[in-house]
Amino acid sequence: MRKFGVALLVAVMIMVGTSGAFAAKTIKLSHLNPQQPFEVATAAMSAVFKSMVEAQSNGELKVEIYPAGQLGNERETIEQVKVGVVQSYIASAGGMASFYPLYSVLDIPFAIPDYNVAWKLFDGPFGQYLASDIEKKAGFKVLGFGEAGGFFQLTNSKRPIKTVDDMKGLKMRTMTLPSHQNLMKAYGAAATPVAWAEVYTALQTGVVDGQHNPIPIILTGKLYEVQKYLTLTNHLYSTYCWVMNKDFYEGLTDKEKSIVDGAAMTAIVAGRGLNRIIEASDKGLPALQAAGMEIYTPTPEALEQFREIGRKAAMEFIKSTYGDEGVELANKYLDSISEIVKEEK
Repeated sequence: MRKFGVALLVAVMIMVGTSGAFAAKTIKLSHLNPQQPFEVATAAMSAVFKSMVEAQSNGELKVEIYPAGQLGNERETIEQVKVGVVQSYIASAGGMASFYPLYSVLDIPFAIPDYNVAWKLFDGPFGQYLASDIEKKAGFKVLGFGEAGGFFQLTNSKRPIKTVDDMKGLKMRTMTLPSHQNLMKAYGAAATPVAWAEVYTALQTGVVDGQHNPIPIILTGKLYEVQKYLTLTNHLYSTYCWVMNKDFYEGLTDKEKSIVDGAAMTAIVAGRGLNRIIEASDKGLPALQAAGMEIYTPTPEALEQFREIGRKAAMEFIKSTYGDEGVELANKYLDSISEIVKEEK
């Protein structure tokens, strides 16, 4: 009897282990940045998500956070999500474009005028359409679109950038996004793709002269230590694409899906809020100025020149690279922005 009981227990343990019943309730969530929830948007997003999911599911769902590329570089981690080794990842635009190339279509300079429009765009019908298309073509469940720091600004170590002409000859770091490289070339700079983990060293050693990123990212990466000049252009708005393994998501109960969806949306709002706090407080521009950066805001005429050159180059790039499919998404993107702007007036 005793041997039978032990054998039965072992059999049950084997069945549970091989079925993945316990593992299926664990969400391994990864992101590329340090786990500093009061300083980094992805850290705030993951912390809020973990807290809400575990509390609302009464512990039936567990969230494990793996920050700072612990599970591999971005491409490797997204691959892990695709095959189900990792359940979820907060991907950068560059990371997502490797699996859904049309993500680069969103990099049309000066398309989004302000944060309210950006949030309504990605939380509304256009965001839903984009999420559905990513699921259909790349196979990921999209939980939402977070904010990658906000609007992009230009920094460099050589000279103040006041007009497009000041960009000529600068070696500018970009993500691996072809759309970003195309934009820098259009402005007369030499575009140099560099992985985020290597950006600080590349700037420090002169491999590149400058880069473009939102204020919170410049602060997080301590780029002010190796960059002298900051130009406030707001030329791009970039998102994080928060993905989950599709099979894992579909295996959740309706209640669990509701908990995950709601927690992700709240977490995205928290990340956006943190970025605005950083920008508006002494941790934002005042901190960069105190660190010795020279901050310049271009004239409306100069910004219009940036806009005209950038927009023309972007639309030509979309047409030549992605064809009619890219143009269709670009038009849908721009039309959606126009509709939101009209509603706000």
